[in-house]
Amino acid sequence: MIKILFVCHGNICRSPMAEFVMKDLVRKAGLEDSFVIASAATSTEEIGNPVYPPARRKLAEHGIGCAGHAARQLTAGDYGCWDYLVGMDSANLRNMRRICGGDPDGKISLLLDWTSRPGDVADPWYTGDFEATWRDALAGCRGLLDHIRRGGN
Repeated sequence: MIKILFVCHGNICRSPMAEFVMKDLVRKAGLEDSFVIASAATSTEEIGNPVYPPARRKLAEHGIGCAGHAARQLTAGDYGCWDYLVGMDSANLRNMRRICGGDPDGKISLLLDWTSRPGDVADPWYTGDFEATWRDALAGCRGLLDHIRRGGN
């Protein structure tokens, strides 16, 4: 079982978009039984809230639902439970390492590290550009899934 946790600041835009994009890619590849995929926040600001409506609409444009999502915060215990902890930007990575007490097993990465154009996924909460977030989430999730399917760890 491969376990992936996507992480952003509030867990209402970027990380749930990546979560549900990856679930869709895994489902379409017929690999649902081999994966556990979820998302979390580094902050407490949005705990319990659903996916932000513009993010939900962007996913729906592509036939992807996100019902039942409730934002939650990353915990130190998550580090031992997940194979991949994938942040959206460098601030997320700093906070993820702080919450998890470091990254001794090399599990923490940026989503766009799995693409040919590493960098930060801009926060659409501030930019309003949910299309760019969609493209980044899709590219990053495809790259990560390709890596895993090639036997990467």
